[in-house]
Amino acid sequence: MSKSVIWITGASSGIGEAAAKKFSKEGYRVILSARKENELSRVQGECASPEDCRILPLDLVAIDTFEEKVKTALGFFGQVDVMLHNGGISQRSLIKETSLEVDRKLMEVNFFGTVALTKALLPHFLKKKSGQFAVVTSLVGKFGTPFRSSYSASKHALHGFFETLRAEHFKENIAVTMICPGFIRTQVSVNALTGDGSVLGEMDQAQAHGMSPERCAEDIYDAITRKKLEVYIGGKEKYYVLVKRLFPDLFAKLLTKAKVR
Repeated sequence: MSKSVIWITGASSGIGEAAAKKFSKEGYRVILSARKENELSRVQGECASPEDCRILPLDLVAIDTFEEKVKTALGFFGQVDVMLHNGGISQRSLIKETSLEVDRKLMEVNFFGTVALTKALLPHFLKKKSGQFAVVTSLVGKFGTPFRSSYSASKHALHGFFETLRAEHFKENIAVTMICPGFIRTQVSVNALTGDGSVLGEMDQAQAHGMSPERCAEDIYDAITRKKLEVYIGGKEKYYVLVKRLFPDLFAKLLTKAKVR
């Protein structure tokens, strides 16, 4: 039986890199995508089976290239079984200080780029009547927090889109797994956009003390292989989802005091 193929965006660092190494270790063939080809080469070399990994540079705002990227991806191993949408960009700015251009960029990268790549790959899944979209959103895809307005909005939008996709294509055996990390020890806050579009350039305290990306990748592997509908990953912050559901008024008060930077 041929090995399953997983295609990972945002695979050059952080959660994507850790997931690539985990799936390679578990015997998957892996397609690595991100903008930085040199970093993808490094990740490929550090995977358990580099010979079963392929590099496919991809920019989530270059939507007009996606049909060709899908053809290239399918040409590597003849199929894709799992699409792990992990690429994206974060935000650290107050609403009143954030330009509309920054709001648009967050939506273009995190939402429209992911949706466009999904639509380009979907015909392949429909043709073979199987496939799985695993989407790394965030806990702020379930609730909003200060300094992450449009980042949170873009992640909320992904939940709406992919829950609909799941409902529309369950008969074709297409699964959707929504992955909601909390504070994971990556460079996501360092690379986050501020109100004027510049990069923050510093690590959030909460991020610095978060879960390791390797531990996060273990939970992602479990969620994908078990085809879970939705999973929350992190420390105590993941229980905020439950608090909001059961005690919305209390949650709203807690959020005004939460340390999110």
